[in-house]
Amino acid sequence: MGLVAGQTKADQPEPKLARRLGLFDATMLVMGGIIGSGIFVNSSVVARKVHTAPLILAVWVLGGAIALAAAFIWAELAASRPEVGGQYSYLREAFHPIVAFLYGWALLLVIQSGGMAAVSVVFARYFLELTNAPLHDSQIAILALAFLTVINCLGVRAGGTLQSFLMVLKIAAILALIFCGFFLAGRAAPAEIANATPPFSLGFFTLIGAGMVPVLFSYGGWQTSTFVAGEIRQPEKNLPRALLVGVIGVVCLYVAVALVCVLVLGADGLATTETPASDVMKFALGAAGGRAIAAGIAISALGFLSQGMLTAPRVYFAMAEDGLFFRSVAKLHPKTQVPILAIVLQGLLAIALAYWRRYDQILDYVVSVDFIFFGATAVCIFVFRRRDSASGSHRTGGIRVPGHPVTTALFVAACWLVVINTIYHNPENTLIGLGILSAGIPAFFFWRWRNSHAGRA
Repeated sequence: MGLVAGQTKADQPEPKLARRLGLFDATMLVMGGIIGSGIFVNSSVVARKVHTAPLILAVWVLGGAIALAAAFIWAELAASRPEVGGQYSYLREAFHPIVAFLYGWALLLVIQSGGMAAVSVVFARYFLELTNAPLHDSQIAILALAFLTVINCLGVRAGGTLQSFLMVLKIAAILALIFCGFFLAGRAAPAEIANATPPFSLGFFTLIGAGMVPVLFSYGGWQTSTFVAGEIRQPEKNLPRALLVGVIGVVCLYVAVALVCVLVLGADGLATTETPASDVMKFALGAAGGRAIAAGIAISALGFLSQGMLTAPRVYFAMAEDGLFFRSVAKLHPKTQVPILAIVLQGLLAIALAYWRRYDQILDYVVSVDFIFFGATAVCIFVFRRRDSASGSHRTGGIRVPGHPVTTALFVAACWLVVINTIYHNPENTLIGLGILSAGIPAFFFWRWRNSHAGRA
């Protein structure tokens, strides 16, 4: 559309984020942020920690309960404050802009970019296993990341449609695994399934704690859906619903996968394999089952990448709007109405880490950092409720955390216990992660200084 007579480009309104995602899209984003390729292998990691079938299932159920508590916490936050950037905006409003900036800093430099680099190589390896393409896995990873960057630059509708499509395929692959495990594969010996649970003792709780670490990692990721609150229709209603429905759906899938792996492989067999899902499918369908699950893992990994490319750039967009990042990152394309530079930045950093091939070390650095922010975000509930009560306002949108403050406090404690466990087991990597996080403090003051001087110019 051309300019109206007498109108200049300066008179035209600035483009705004377009609300083009509905409840289904938001639910697929929640599930896609949680379910990566780990669901196909993590049951064996848990089995090596807790050793018995009852405890394997118990930690997945307990982890699901914690994830559901998190869903209610984030649902209340999303209902009361449906703002662009989600978790970033909650931290900014509850505490101080520096807390939010440090979260965005860690997300950009390590958490999101490193995670996407790692998963992109997982996708590439399974893609090559299926196709025997004459390329290196890093080349496939880079091509996949570049493709998803371009798709998301075309608009939130294009990115959302691709993400929802991949998520449906991912759910279908997991349901196929569950079906084959229950109805087509054989069963482990009864003694392998019903082996004895150790008596209650300090050692028992140590086992549970060790098993909970990979489980809580597997359930993480629900928070990324809140990043796109500015592009969801009626976010105060649809985003909380999506969080609850999506997390409940993931808990059901995860517990069912763990149950299938225990029934087919037994606790000892599960602990000794590195590829439990592949083993289950091979027992059910032979070599064809192995190829089918390889395709499912590739799709799952690609879906996780698609979700990350859609959601995370909105945090950098929000940082730039706050004057805490390059102003150009806050610019929206007039046609697609998406922050193209923020998306490209995310894609380039993930590509660089995939090419560098040291992302595994980077991920170790920030495990503790990630869960520090999970706990801090849950604390926002206490801050907002006290603040709203003092002002006489009630911005809950009809969603309240059941059992608060006890359930919220327990979730915070669970997050910070993970941090303590990580510090205990990996003190060197934790210090490096905290060092990367601390480097964001001078960066924050630089951007604030730069913004204040730009305002006076």
